[in-house]
Amino acid sequence: MTPLLLLLLLLLLPSAAAAAASLPADFANLLAAKAALSDLSSALAAWDPGLSPSLSLCRWPHLLCSQSAASSSSPAVASVLLSNLSLTGEFPRPLCQLLSLARLDLSYNDMSGRLPDCLAAMPSLRHLDLSGNGFSGEVPRSYGAGFPSLLTISLAGNELSGAFPAFLANVSALEELRLAYNPFAPSPLPEAVGGVLGLRVLWLAGCNLVGKMPTSIGSLKSLVNLDLSTNNLTGEIPSSIGGLESVVQVELYSNQLTGSVPQGMGALNKLRFFDAAMNQLSGEIPADLFRAPRLESLHLYQNELTGRVPATLADAAALNDLRLVSNRLVGELPPEFGKNSPLEFLDLSDNRISGEIPATLCSAGKLEQLLVLNNELVGPIPEELGQCRTLTRVRLPNNRLSGAVPPDMWGLPHLYLLELAGNALSGAIAPAIAMARNLSQLLISDNRFVGALPPELGTLPNLFELSAANNMFFGPLPASLTVVTTLGRLDLRNNSLSGELPRGVRRWQKLTQLDLADNRLTGGIPEELGELPVLNSLDLSNNELTGEVPVQLENLKLSMFNVSNNRLAGALPPLFTGEMYKDSFLGNPGLCSGGSCATARRARAGRRGLVGSVTASLLTVAGVLLLLGVAWFLRKCMSHGGHGTENDAAGDKSRWVVTSFHKTEFDEEDILSCLDDEDNVVGTGAAGKVYKAVLGHGGDGNGAVVAVKKLWANGGEVKKAAAVEAGGGGGKDTFEAEVATLGRIRHKNIVKLWCCLRSGDRRLLVYEYMPNGSLGDLLHGGKGGLLDWPARHRVMVDAAEGLAYLHHDCAPPIVHRDVKSNNILLDADLRAKVADFGVARAVSSAPAAVSSIAGSCGYIAPEYSYTLRITEKSDVFSFGVVMLELLTGKMPAGPELGEKDLVRWVCGGVERNGVDSVLDPRLAAAPMDETRRALNVALLSTSSLPINRPSMRSVVKLLLEVRPESKEKAMEEKPLLV
Repeated sequence: MTPLLLLLLLLLLPSAAAAAASLPADFANLLAAKAALSDLSSALAAWDPGLSPSLSLCRWPHLLCSQSAASSSSPAVASVLLSNLSLTGEFPRPLCQLLSLARLDLSYNDMSGRLPDCLAAMPSLRHLDLSGNGFSGEVPRSYGAGFPSLLTISLAGNELSGAFPAFLANVSALEELRLAYNPFAPSPLPEAVGGVLGLRVLWLAGCNLVGKMPTSIGSLKSLVNLDLSTNNLTGEIPSSIGGLESVVQVELYSNQLTGSVPQGMGALNKLRFFDAAMNQLSGEIPADLFRAPRLESLHLYQNELTGRVPATLADAAALNDLRLVSNRLVGELPPEFGKNSPLEFLDLSDNRISGEIPATLCSAGKLEQLLVLNNELVGPIPEELGQCRTLTRVRLPNNRLSGAVPPDMWGLPHLYLLELAGNALSGAIAPAIAMARNLSQLLISDNRFVGALPPELGTLPNLFELSAANNMFFGPLPASLTVVTTLGRLDLRNNSLSGELPRGVRRWQKLTQLDLADNRLTGGIPEELGELPVLNSLDLSNNELTGEVPVQLENLKLSMFNVSNNRLAGALPPLFTGEMYKDSFLGNPGLCSGGSCATARRARAGRRGLVGSVTASLLTVAGVLLLLGVAWFLRKCMSHGGHGTENDAAGDKSRWVVTSFHKTEFDEEDILSCLDDEDNVVGTGAAGKVYKAVLGHGGDGNGAVVAVKKLWANGGEVKKAAAVEAGGGGGKDTFEAEVATLGRIRHKNIVKLWCCLRSGDRRLLVYEYMPNGSLGDLLHGGKGGLLDWPARHRVMVDAAEGLAYLHHDCAPPIVHRDVKSNNILLDADLRAKVADFGVARAVSSAPAAVSSIAGSCGYIAPEYSYTLRITEKSDVFSFGVVMLELLTGKMPAGPELGEKDLVRWVCGGVERNGVDSVLDPRLAAAPMDETRRALNVALLSTSSLPINRPSMRSVVKLLLEVRPESKEKAMEEKPLLV
C-alpha cells in the first residue's frame, strides 16, 4: 500500500519528487508509519514533504530530532510524541526502524492489536509509553531479554491478558514500570522485581495480582511510588517495606491483606502518603508510624485494627489527613493531638474511642472536617473548637458528650453541617448562630438542650434541615423561621413548644417534612400548609390544636400524615375519610365523618359535582375538536405527501426525500451505499442502528466521515411511545422529534445534524461522526483510566454548556429528557457534545405534563417519576448523575451498588467514609480540592427537591470554578456556534 501512495504522490506532485527521493531514512519510515495508521483528525497532515517543502523535517509536529543530528544533512529522530491524537489501527512497525529513537509516546489513542516484538530490539529506546490504548494479548517475552537502554515503560490502561509479565523484571536499567489496569490472569508479583534496583515507580494497580507481597520489595532503595492497590493480594505487608528509604507514596488499598501494619516505617524519612484502607489488617497501629517526619496522609479505614491510638500521634509534625474509620480502636486520644500537626481532615468514626475531645485539634488553624461519630467520647466540646473558624463539617453524633456547646461554635462562618445528635449536651442555642451564614444542616436531636429557639435561626440564608427532636425546648416556634425559604426538613418532635403555629409558612416552598408532634402547640392548623408543593410528611399529633382540618390539606401528596390526639372538630375533608387515613385523626372526638356529617358532605359533593359536570362538558368539546383537527391534518398530509410516499407505496423504494440543515458535499447515494455493510454498525439502540459512513471517496482515499442513524420501521415501540410526548402528541415519532429539535439549533456542544432522509416508513438521520463514541462506553468499557481528571472535567463543562444552551438560549426552552452518559458523544479531542434528541421537548414557563416517562434507569429525577411534570430541573438531575459517573467510575445502577442507585450510594459512602471512599481510584492523582468541589456540584444537582438544584447556567459557572485554569480559558474563548 505504501509504494502505491508514494507513486501517486510523485505523479500528482512532480515538484515533490526530488524531496521524496532524498528523504532521510528516519523520515521515510515516519511516512510509512503514518500510512499504516488511521488519522481521522488529520493530526499528522503536516508529515508530507511535498505539501510543505519549506518546512524543515525536524520541524514536523510531534517530533524531536537529536541535537547532534538536527542540523546535519541526515537528521535522526530522537522523540516521537503522538499522545492523545485519536489515532487508530495496529502498532506501525516502521517506527521500529528509527534507530536513534529515545522516546516513543503513543499513549491515549485507540490503537489495538498485539504489542510488536520489534520494540525490544530498538537500540536507543529509553522511554516507551503505550498506555491508554486497546492493545491486547500477552506481553511479548522478548521484552524481558531486550531493551538494552530502556528506563521507563508504561502499558497501563490496555487490554493485555495472560500471565503477569514477570520477565520485565529482567530489564535491569528500568526506572518506571507502569502496567496498571490490565486484565492479566491471576498472577503473583515475582520476587525478581526486587532485583530492579533502579526502580523509582512501580504502578501495578488493578492487575489481578494474587498471593503475598514479595519481601524483595524492600530492596528497592530508589523506589518513590509503590502502588499495588485494587488487587487481590493476601498475607501480611512484609516488614521489609521499612527499607524503602526513598519512598514518598505507598498505595495498598482494596486488597485482602491481613496481619499487622509492620514496624519500622517511622524510619522512612520521605514517606508522605500511606494508604492501606479496605483490607483485613488487624492488631495495633505501630507507634513508630507517626514518627515518619513527613507523613501527611494516613488512610487505614475499613480494617480490623484494635488497641489504642498510639500516643506518638501527637508528634506527627506533618499529618493533615487521618482516616481510621470502621475499625475496633479503643481508648483515649492523646491530649495534645493536633498541637504539632497541621490537621485538616480527621475521621475516626465507627470505633470505640473514649475520653475527651483533645482541645488542641485545631491548634494549627487548618481543621476543616471533624468526624468522630459513633464512638464513646465523653465530656464537653472544647471551647477551642469554637474558635476554629476553618471548620466546615462537624459530625459528633452518638457519643456521650455533655455540657454546653461553646457559644462561638454555633456561629462558625464556614460551617455547613453541625451534627451533635445522640449525646447528653445541654444549654441553649446561642444567638451567635446568626453568624453561621453557611449553615445548611443543624442536627441536634436526642440531647438535653433547653430554652427557646432563638429568632436568629430565621436569619440563616442556607438552612435546609433543622432537626432538634427529643430535647427540652420551650416557648413558641419563632415567627422568623418562616422567612427561611431554603428550609426542607423541620423536626422538633417531643419538646415543650407552645403557642400557635406562625403564619407565613407558605414561604416554605421546599419543605418536605414537618414534624411538630408531642409538643404543646395550640390554635388552628394553618391553611397555608396546603400550599406547600413538595410536603410529603406532616405530623402534628399529640398537641392541643383546635378548629377544623383545613380542606386545603387535600392538595398535599402525603406519604405520612398524623394529627391524632389534638382537639380538632368539625367535618373531615372528603379525601381524608378514606381507609388509608383511618389512623391519622385518632383522639379527636370533635371530628365527624359518615352519617353524622352527611349534610356537610352532601353540600361539598354538590359543589364538586357541578365542577365535575362542567369539566366533563369541556373535555367532550375538546375531544371533538381534537378529532376534527386530526382529520384535517391527515387530509392535508394525503394531499401534499406525494413527494415520494406514493412511489414507496407502489413499491418504488429508490425515491428519498432529503432535507439538509447544513451545506453538504454528499447526496443520498453516498449515504445509502454505506448501509449495506453491517461491519459499519457502531451502535444499536431502541430506535435503530447507527452506522459509520465514509462518504465522497476520491483518488486520495479520504472522505467525509458521518454517523447515520437508521431508524427501525416501527420507530422502536418504547422509544416511539416516549417520542409521542416529545412532540406534544400528534403522533410525532422519534424521527420527527429529533429533526424538529436538531434542525433548528446550533451550538458547539450539540451534535450537528447534517441532513435527514425519508422514503416511506424508512428514515435516516445523518450526524457528524464522533470518533471516540459515547462517554458511557469509554468510561465503563474498560478504558475509564484513559480519561484523566482534566479530560473528565472538560467533558462535564462541555456537556453542561450544551444543556445550558438548550435551557437558557432556546425559545422556548428545550428539555432533553434523556440525559445520560451514552447520549454524550466525544470527538477526536475528547470534547463532548450532547446527542439523541428523540424524546426532547420544548416547554413553557409552567411545568409541562406528560403521559409517560422518558429517560433511562438511574437518571430519572424523582419528582418526574411520580408527578409526570417535566422542567429543566429534570435534566439537571440527570446531568448530576452523569457527573457522579465521571467522579466515581460507577454505572448509575447495577449489582455493585446493591439495592441503591448511584446518587444514594454516593451519599451513603460520603456520610460513612468521606469523599475519597466514593471517588474513582483512577483519579488518585487528581487535586483533592478540585474533585471534592466537583462532587459538591454533582450532589447539589441531584438534590431530591427540584428547587434545590441549580440551573444549568449555574452548573457551568460552578464547574468552571472547580478548575481555575479552565475558567480562565473559557473567558478567553468566545462561544462558538456551528
